[in-house]
Amino acid sequence: MNSRRAFVKSAGLLSAGVLLSPTLLAAPKQYIGLQLYTVRDAMQQDPAGTLAKVAQLGYNSVEGATYTGSQKFYGMEPAAFAKVLQQNGLIMPSSHYVLGEAENNGQPTQGTILHGWDRAVDDAAQVGIKYMVCAYLIESERGDLDHYKLLADRLNKAGERCKKAGIQLCYHNHDFEFAPQNGKLPYDTLLTMTDKNLVKMELDLYWATKAGQDPVAMFQKHPGRFPLWHVKDMDKTPERNFTEVGKGSIDFKRIFAQAKVAGLQYFFVEQDKTPGSPFDSIQKSIAHIKRTLV
Repeated sequence: MNSRRAFVKSAGLLSAGVLLSPTLLAAPKQYIGLQLYTVRDAMQQDPAGTLAKVAQLGYNSVEGATYTGSQKFYGMEPAAFAKVLQQNGLIMPSSHYVLGEAENNGQPTQGTILHGWDRAVDDAAQVGIKYMVCAYLIESERGDLDHYKLLADRLNKAGERCKKAGIQLCYHNHDFEFAPQNGKLPYDTLLTMTDKNLVKMELDLYWATKAGQDPVAMFQKHPGRFPLWHVKDMDKTPERNFTEVGKGSIDFKRIFAQAKVAGLQYFFVEQDKTPGSPFDSIQKSIAHIKRTLV
């Protein structure tokens, strides 16, 4: 996770799925999406070309991984970025952001939940984003259960602002939220201390599974709370590293069977590290998804 920590710390962070929306004279459209963190280096070098390549591989939605304090998406103003998405037949229903509690060189990071959130929400609305996601907490932003209760209050407040713009706030997990503190899980604190209508969850299936959690049991305990998923597989080595969807140990068929209970709207393929070109990995993942899951 060192690369993600460095990425999150250096810039405000801006993983897709299945949305069944009724259309006239056509079957419901299936969205298979990609979390753009997977192709982050390519997005930094050539965002327009990278989005075109992602679309050519069969993805029709993406989740943003970068929204900076300069109020831009991958160096583009909201309207310009929305146009590039449209030109490639893509939607971006969800995007990642950071909390912003930690300062950057002694200055607050703009475009985060705690600093410049109004502008971030307005920009998200211009791009057509439906879900704004708190993506990651750096170590100094975690703390004890009381600090997670403070985070819950902050998320509720941010969620209220999102709601005014017709956007849903979500929280994306890693594994540290499932490390017990005084017999309780920080993740459970976030679930119970946030308003279920203002704050929902983007469940990262890899990190939850690696932490010993059963996604299906989570859906059953909190139905409708998980509209977004990260579809990320875990290899069968002792290290349980990232791998392409279908090559690992996670039973996605069992999990997808509970999509309605979870409240799933979109899912996003994500692979933090790939053995070679990330485009080779995401091509293998979407081939498996099309063959077995959708």
